[in-house]
Amino acid sequence: MPELSHLLHVTPPFVPDGAEAMTMTVELPPGDPGTPPHRHSGPVFGYLLEGELAFELEGEPERIVRAGEAFWEPGGDVIHYQAGNNLADGWTRFVVVMLGVPGEPMLTLVDRAELDDRRHLRAPRPATGGKA
Repeated sequence: MPELSHLLHVTPPFVPDGAEAMTMTVELPPGDPGTPPHRHSGPVFGYLLEGELAFELEGEPERIVRAGEAFWEPGGDVIHYQAGNNLADGWTRFVVVMLGVPGEPMLTLVDRAELDDRRHLRAPRPATGGKA
């Protein structure tokens, strides 16, 4: 009998009709800030294989996800501010499963004007540390 470990149980606010699914690994070298602020067309589910991930979604404080932990984001209109390697001396590797709107990009960068317009929706930044 296989051993199962419960990692994450969520009900996403929506799954796009006819959703396309994409599974990929992401490998970030030491200190890599990851992808600039962006959004996904549908929910994203991830599992950290190695390292530490500085993770921040619009409306939530930045948090650190560690190896062996799962994470998710709702996608849609929510801005994903960061998913960067929190380690200066080691790699961070994770697996993600993204559900997206057919024919739309799985990831869309957010421009500076929109970030400025929505800055009131971002959780307060730490007084010291944290990436802007």
